[in-house]
Amino acid sequence: MSNHSAPPPSSFAHLRPTNGRGALILTAGCLVTALAVVLSARSGWVGWALGQTALAIVLVHWFTVLHEAGHRTLFRSRRLNTAAGYLAGFVAMIPFRAWLRVHARHHKWTGWQDLDPTAEGLVRDDLSSLQRTIVNVCWRCWIPLFSILYRLENYWNLRRLAVMFPQRDDRTAMLVNASLQLAAYAVVVALVGPMFVLNGFVAGLVLSLMLEDLLLLSQHTQVPVQLSRGHTVSPVPAIEQAAFTRSLRLPPWASALLLHFDAHELHHMYPFVPGYHLRRVEYRPPNEIGWWAWLRASKRIDGVTLLFQLKADH
Repeated sequence: MSNHSAPPPSSFAHLRPTNGRGALILTAGCLVTALAVVLSARSGWVGWALGQTALAIVLVHWFTVLHEAGHRTLFRSRRLNTAAGYLAGFVAMIPFRAWLRVHARHHKWTGWQDLDPTAEGLVRDDLSSLQRTIVNVCWRCWIPLFSILYRLENYWNLRRLAVMFPQRDDRTAMLVNASLQLAAYAVVVALVGPMFVLNGFVAGLVLSLMLEDLLLLSQHTQVPVQLSRGHTVSPVPAIEQAAFTRSLRLPPWASALLLHFDAHELHHMYPFVPGYHLRRVEYRPPNEIGWWAWLRASKRIDGVTLLFQLKADH
């Protein structure tokens, strides 16, 4: 199908979530997570390495489960999506209540970088020499700085969240969710011991953040952007947002494992379509690129250029 004739959203109204598919995805995530923990606890480095590799992959999977639950596209049931969102947010280390509000605003303002809460921090030209060095070294050495800051600044920074969402109900819900999630982490550490956490979780977590760095940075960096510069502007309609994002072509098995999160243009154009149905959308968007080609091209430039050099559309 032509890149210039994107089907209208009504063409895919039949692609809706099902409780059965959501349950299968959630169950698979829980089983693989349990297997990864068991393997990591086994004596011998081979079992540990297999466990940590499985853990890294399933942690990225849990991030995409959080993403689907936040869009209410994992299950047909709203309550099941909410329950899955809290569970996935706990595993992915992102409070679900903050994710709901921030990610919704991201979709609303995709295309206007200084209004998108997940991208507005990249609109700056005042980095110190030390900051530039840190960004460049982390990008060159595969240190997942972006995925860490992405979590801390967008979903754990309660002061910033309170400014973005001043309604009392929002602020209270985010504070309670973040507090209970931190308390739950403390309980887990107390029950299994800090050494078990260090040995059985940290390596897999770091590897998962490295993978997320590549996945997240592929989606909105070095694509044309618009800047409102304080003027009143209108959101870009979802069907027109492909121009402001990028898709990767992962191997089919990896794309399925990540609920086709790599098909990011299609997701922005048709956000109501469950990720596990996205490849049924018969349209190839204009900014899709093979994952290896993007990785090679992005690693040829420094981190500051990748993150902060805007390709302004206006």
